[in-house]
Amino acid sequence: MRLVSIASGSSGNCIYIGTEKTHILIDAGISNKRIQQGLWDIGVKGEELCGVFVTHEHSDHIKGLGVLAKKYQIPIFGTRETLEEVRKKAALESYPEELLIPVLPDVDVLVGDLRVKPFRIDHDAANPVAYRVQCGQKSVAVATDMGHYDQYIIDHLQGLDAVLLESNHDVRMLETGPYPYYLKRRILGEHGHLSNETCGRLLTHILHDRLKYILLGHLSKENNYEELAYETVRLEISQGETPYEAGDFSIFVASRDRMSEILTI
Repeated sequence: MRLVSIASGSSGNCIYIGTEKTHILIDAGISNKRIQQGLWDIGVKGEELCGVFVTHEHSDHIKGLGVLAKKYQIPIFGTRETLEEVRKKAALESYPEELLIPVLPDVDVLVGDLRVKPFRIDHDAANPVAYRVQCGQKSVAVATDMGHYDQYIIDHLQGLDAVLLESNHDVRMLETGPYPYYLKRRILGEHGHLSNETCGRLLTHILHDRLKYILLGHLSKENNYEELAYETVRLEISQGETPYEAGDFSIFVASRDRMSEILTI
């Protein structure tokens, strides 16, 4: 199984997960041109996609979905409420009904040799989810756009081989930055985004010997930068109540402008 961030950030998100037989995307929030270039770079053609799993309907997660889906007639998965919003916002009103496939949190979806489990997150969207993807004994997860975490989230992120986890903002940069007050409150709220520190604390609950890769994703363009996210998360891990040190894991920052390396599990 392979995990690649084609793009991740406040300006657009698109994550590839696949095997030799099955290829899916988590979100399509960048231009169709960038999506197809990213797929090409990892040796996958657009027509080989088996589905796009949408976390929620915000534009940075569906920007390229309409063009991509129409071109290749790709199945689109999401909660029923998300699909209703996506149909309107991605100009998919006439898209074939059978290609809009509702999912339920905690109910597995089988696509080829992948088992995809949606799970609930708290974000200011219709009915958002994150996704855990398993092939045989290997599993990865993509979990962003959540204002906080709880035991339910921790439980769904156990036993992973790789994870892309939100590290959206530095709290001080956000509080002293140019955003209007209402937007700062939204981001910092229970239905907003995880800070670097909170991302690091969540990681301390899910670290284990077999976790191979940690990707920090969905960084804010205005309220974070890669080195700060990386060092803050490493510090939280090393100072946390865990037997591990940050150096025990391969930690990367997913960029908004370039693909991550191909993570092979």
